[in-house]
Amino acid sequence: MYEDEIREVLEEHGISSELTFNPAIDRRQFLTALGGGIVVLLTLGCAEGRTQDRGTIGLQPREPSDIWGWLQIAQDGAITAYVGKVELGQNARTTLTLVVAEELGVGPRDVELVMADTSLTPFDMGTFGSRTTPYTVPPLRRAAAAARELLLDLAAEKLQVGRGTLVLGGGAVKDPASGKSLGFGALTEGKALMQTVPDNVPTIAPSDWRVVGHPSPKVDGELIVTGRRKYASDIKRPSMLQGKVLRGPALRAGLSSVSTREAEAMPDVVVSHEDEFVAVAAPTVEAAEKALSTIQAEWERTPQISNAELFDHLRQTARNAERGGHVQGSVADGLAQADHVIAQSYTLEFISHAAIEPRSAIAEWDGDNLTVWAATQAPFGVRRTLAGALGLPERQITVIAPDTGNGYGGKTNNQAALEAARLARSAGRPVRVAWTRQEEIAWNYFRPAGVIEITSGVRNDGTLTAWRYGNFNSGPAALDTPYDVPNQEVVLFTCDNPLPQGAYRGLAAPGNIWARETHMDEVAESVGMDPLEFRLRNLSDQRLRDVLTAATERFGWGSAPAGEGRGVGLGCGTDKGGYTCSCVQVRVDPDTRGVKVERIVTAFDCGAVINPLQLENQIQGAAIMALGGALFEATQFADGEIKNPTFSTYRVPRFSDRPVIECVLVDRKDVQSSGAGETPFAGIAPAVGSAIRQATGVRLRSLPMAPHGVPA
Repeated sequence: MYEDEIREVLEEHGISSELTFNPAIDRRQFLTALGGGIVVLLTLGCAEGRTQDRGTIGLQPREPSDIWGWLQIAQDGAITAYVGKVELGQNARTTLTLVVAEELGVGPRDVELVMADTSLTPFDMGTFGSRTTPYTVPPLRRAAAAARELLLDLAAEKLQVGRGTLVLGGGAVKDPASGKSLGFGALTEGKALMQTVPDNVPTIAPSDWRVVGHPSPKVDGELIVTGRRKYASDIKRPSMLQGKVLRGPALRAGLSSVSTREAEAMPDVVVSHEDEFVAVAAPTVEAAEKALSTIQAEWERTPQISNAELFDHLRQTARNAERGGHVQGSVADGLAQADHVIAQSYTLEFISHAAIEPRSAIAEWDGDNLTVWAATQAPFGVRRTLAGALGLPERQITVIAPDTGNGYGGKTNNQAALEAARLARSAGRPVRVAWTRQEEIAWNYFRPAGVIEITSGVRNDGTLTAWRYGNFNSGPAALDTPYDVPNQEVVLFTCDNPLPQGAYRGLAAPGNIWARETHMDEVAESVGMDPLEFRLRNLSDQRLRDVLTAATERFGWGSAPAGEGRGVGLGCGTDKGGYTCSCVQVRVDPDTRGVKVERIVTAFDCGAVINPLQLENQIQGAAIMALGGALFEATQFADGEIKNPTFSTYRVPRFSDRPVIECVLVDRKDVQSSGAGETPFAGIAPAVGSAIRQATGVRLRSLPMAPHGVPA
């Protein structure tokens, strides 16, 4: 991946672009650490066209001794793969394990996957943006293929037969003619063998897949259902203390004075005070909370806006963004050619990630070396943050991200890691800092709020002639329209943000696709066309047309919904290499005006499907989560205070909200696999809005659309 592409991804997620790979390790050190057997690695040279500036990100200029290890086959035949990705519940562990198993001809249970440990795994910029499948699967697949080719070469030499006659499978290489076979471990004879990954290493063709492309349960499913899988919040260290951090009364409040004398006098309590960081550690959470309550602090506050003023504030503080958007043709000419001109504004509120596990971290010092276990999506980014804040070289810091209870973009950093590290340094003992639900909602960053203004022109026959699109603040993902419009002007505006904002599942794509698809329904209505017919008339992208057709055929588009107060709608879009279309049926209660989504059909094309079972799980989870932002999730705030920081006040989807969900997988074996964690999310909100319009005659243009029911 080139530096500008990496930088763009990082900036979209609000992550510092000053990231580097692991420190250089020579071959002797690497093999000593891993022991005998086959080690497959990527040797990074100074690639032509890559930056020569050590201060930038990406594939840094590397000496030949620098290595990036992916795979080891030990002398006992055990297979271990190494990836920097984090398991967040998205089933990355199974996906990546299947790829290795496929190339080596073994079962998934024969592969151990080591994940997200900065002392062991290859550098990874983070687990976000649906990047695991498109960016980690290909090099891991090639690493496993390189190991397979070396095993075949070794077997041919030892068995004195032609390489082309050998069969690899079940952890051994067999010569069918003689019936002789050699296990993977026996082939190495305990020697340390290093194999670099050739650019042209052959991988198994999709037509020959026996593991990949077939339904596979989680490789660690038994550990999860029996409670033996350890998450970040489960980690315990000897003599570990519990930490609590002093928070201000509001965002952007400055600490003017503080007295910690009473807390310092309490037995077994450690107080840490560095600038505006004030925290305590004690043997129990209750003792830490009691000590924290004795600290006397005064804060300076400045007036801040409330969510009632949000959208006017975004418009008033808007300025052109440096990137995002384009101009094509003349919008003025296109509007002049139109029979109808439609202009509307759409708004979306700040919303919380609401991950099931609040962030947590455990820090432990060993002299000047620091180890941190953190619930984070970007352990290498956390390592760099710790190094900068603590004045340490990165080589003295290890960050391990155990399985994490979801993130949705909200854990690309982990403030708790630095809090725990500072407390542990003061205490001289390991310290755990676990945020409460209130802290997780009130002190994390939010999905950006936004205002989207669209003006379009259309002829009576349904042909779009003009498209002017302005996005205020919510971001560039899926900003451009996939529809065929000869005259376009697409502009992204940055704004002053009253709340901290950052990455959220799908980035800005759900908001941009919701506004665009809602507007497309309004344009179709203005010329009296069916929403599906109108989209197909203005769409030449064949993959998007295919998911539209697949979803609407399964849904039975065109037949009227049965029963009073019911309506149907659809929404489609493309982002991150994936193509999605969702059709929904809703019922609006005539008395309460409450919305119940009864049925969802989502068709999704992400190229070659690696695991159909996992993909269906991803699509279903995305649909349920998307209902929250579509119907009722919104952050209430005033003067820097979050007014609904609990699940009793911040409404998320519940089991009772779950509709019937059907998935249509558009499997394209001829296309490289893209990610699936985000794009299926995007078609739900516009489909729900369209269905509400049909059921009630009310067009809703603000997310969430019906937190208190559909307005009469």
